[in-house]
Amino acid sequence: MSDPQKSIYTLPFLLVCFSSFLFSASFNMLIPDLPAYLTSMGGAEFKGLIIALFTLTAGISRPFSGKLTDKIGRVPVMAVGSLVCFVCGFLYPILTSIAGFLFLRLIHGFSTGFKPTATSAYVADSVPAGKWGEAMGIHGVFFSTGMAIGPAIGSAITQFYSINVLFYCSSLFALASILIIFNMKETLPSKQRFKPSLLKMKRNEWINKQAMPAFWVTIFSYVSYGAIITLIPDWTLRIGIANKGIFFMVFTIASLLVRFVAGKSSDKFGRKPIIKFSMALLCLALLCLGIFETANGFLIGAVIYGVATGMLSPAVSAWTIDLSDADKRGLAVATVYIALEAGIGLGAFFSGWYVGSRIENTPLVFYAAAIANFMGLVYLYLHSNKKSPLSPKDKELEL
Repeated sequence: MSDPQKSIYTLPFLLVCFSSFLFSASFNMLIPDLPAYLTSMGGAEFKGLIIALFTLTAGISRPFSGKLTDKIGRVPVMAVGSLVCFVCGFLYPILTSIAGFLFLRLIHGFSTGFKPTATSAYVADSVPAGKWGEAMGIHGVFFSTGMAIGPAIGSAITQFYSINVLFYCSSLFALASILIIFNMKETLPSKQRFKPSLLKMKRNEWINKQAMPAFWVTIFSYVSYGAIITLIPDWTLRIGIANKGIFFMVFTIASLLVRFVAGKSSDKFGRKPIIKFSMALLCLALLCLGIFETANGFLIGAVIYGVATGMLSPAVSAWTIDLSDADKRGLAVATVYIALEAGIGLGAFFSGWYVGSRIENTPLVFYAAAIANFMGLVYLYLHSNKKSPLSPKDKELEL
């Protein structure tokens, strides 16, 4: 699609957005209650693996999902991701040993390794090239809303019913996502039938070299998020706020509000200027969190961090599509998602290792994350001096 005047709000786009909302809510509604569930089985010492195992298989599966997205189509790969969520929800109540639980977390990670990769490619196929940033921003609103309300819904279900009912509800959300997907028209022009040989990866099929600039920006910027999800709950109590989820609520609201206009701004002003500004805001947010050990400073940092990520995410997603050839979009998206999971994983691992039980060291981690983000900003400035593919807006200006 190339008509820049055409609205992005078509039926295919809205369907993929609602499917992503349900998918995101499906696996995020489990997060708040899984640590206590694992502890009840006697596996308290393995709580750190709840997220680690999930992101491990998500990262490993990205190259495969990227290749399959470009070969067999966007819709089948999206369906596989939602199907994994559906099946795992029914298996949690059955595999009640520690080993069984950890195995399911490993398998469950394949869902996010497949669904978001194909979804981003589908969105790019479904909207005009000059509106990719706007589309990624609106789609991000749906996905982030699922992430925001999923935990609240999940906690309420567990409180009034049981953890097993929560698992089944997670499956039902995933099933609804699948039903929507099956009503979506495939956008890949010439798709192949699946055959096992497609799972054999050649050297040039693991990553998309065209997307490497977006890869490096993503890995540097998401180190901070890994540190935040690891340290913020305990740091919240340290500064005198009883609700450990307040940071994520404020951060999510700020991120959602800015996404309505942030994606469109990258279509108008270009990807790199918006990404640079977003990363500068990330540095400011992390410095606020480290310097101001007060409730007001903490909440200001949360707002700035939410605004920064709400601007950064759709701009990087659209930039990834700009950088890649049309027949390599799936692999390009997968490449950047690998960076996202690697950044989160590195941030979570090193922040947890460094702080341990010494909560007073938390500000130093925020400063370190700000330095990592600044390194990404420096890389982006250096890359700006190199010739790179033009965005749709740049091409219009040349003409």
